[in-house]
Amino acid sequence: MAAWMSLMQVHSAVVDALEEELQAKLSLPLSWHEVLVRLAEAPDGRLRMQELARSVLLSKSGVTRLVDRMETAGLVERGSCPSDRRVTYATITKRGRRTLDRALPIFVKGFDQSFGLHLSDADTRALRSALRKVLAGNGHAEAPTCPSAYTNAAPAAR
Repeated sequence: MAAWMSLMQVHSAVVDALEEELQAKLSLPLSWHEVLVRLAEAPDGRLRMQELARSVLLSKSGVTRLVDRMETAGLVERGSCPSDRRVTYATITKRGRRTLDRALPIFVKGFDQSFGLHLSDADTRALRSALRKVLAGNGHAEAPTCPSAYTNAAPAAR
């Protein structure tokens, strides 16, 4: 239980630090940054709203409200599927890509300061191994991968 509590405290501290940096420098919420990264990584810069909700760990209604605000800001746009009217896509706009380009160095620096610099390479490998075991034990066979946007923006992404 102590490990779980530590994980929750670390998550909160790092998320707070990243949110503060992105808000201070770009007025960009961390959740918006995450959506922009996911969309930028997707083929054609778009994802079904349901896929986007799963990738950013939000409910369908939560991601709908988030995309509403991001669409108003001109960072994403919605589109329909010509072959299935029930499907709606979120697509990153040119403005969204420019915003992400400006946000990535801020995010990477904030991540490094609040998380990465505190762990050795051995610590990082051990942490990833332990967390993969928990994921596998809960039916998630695939290990999460780091989006290329982060690895391309960081000299030594952990």
